[in-house]
Amino acid sequence: MNDPLPRTILLVDTERYSDRDDVQQAFLRRMLYDVVDRTLLAAGIDQTLRLRADRGDAIMEMIDPSAPLTTLLRALLTEVPAQLRAVNRLAASSAQIRLRAVLATGYVAVDEFDGWVGTDLNHACRLLDGEPLKQALRERTDDYALCVSEPVYAGIVRHNHTGIPADEFTAVTMPSKNGPLGAWLYGPLPTGGPAPEPEGDSGAGTAAAPTAPAGAVGQINGGQFGGVNHGIDGGVFHGDIRLGGGDGR
Repeated sequence: MNDPLPRTILLVDTERYSDRDDVQQAFLRRMLYDVVDRTLLAAGIDQTLRLRADRGDAIMEMIDPSAPLTTLLRALLTEVPAQLRAVNRLAASSAQIRLRAVLATGYVAVDEFDGWVGTDLNHACRLLDGEPLKQALRERTDDYALCVSEPVYAGIVRHNHTGIPADEFTAVTMPSKNGPLGAWLYGPLPTGGPAPEPEGDSGAGTAAAPTAPAGAVGQINGGQFGGVNHGIDGGVFHGDIRLGGGDGR
């Protein structure tokens, strides 16, 4: 395995994906790609600076650290909501897309199988699966919920850079199987309330193969992915990452 390198990690997941039929899911995937691509291009991050792993109802982006984190965070705060408004105002109610996202940093290694390996990546996956972020999106009307990891808050957000209002981020704790993880939620805190019944397996991805090489491990919404998954720019993801499905949140 190669040495771990610093990376910016962006995870974006579609709410209630498995509630839709196949035609609607295909439309939502196109919209997800379009929103993420336009946002990253607005931040000056082209395909030469990123690797993507496709998770059916979610996207993982591993971004070169030379891309300014402040510029990316500004785009996530402004461009994603603008893109969602533009898409949803023209879409039928059955095709409305709502997203939750996590921005994190850390060290990720690419192994000999081109798999992504790193505890920081695992933690980012668990932040995306955290109930506070899911609940925040359930309660909001603007179709979007974002949280950042503690290193992103400490290194960027708390310094009140232009266009990044620190006072609009609030500390939250995300439960995980490895213990509580700290994060910072943008926008109002959720008030709580019951979560909807789980939707079951979305079937949006490929089931993990028993012989899949080991890779980064995380879980998002209960779906399973393993084996080899190809992304743009030649990116390939191996292993036991679990994304998509679950309660569709």
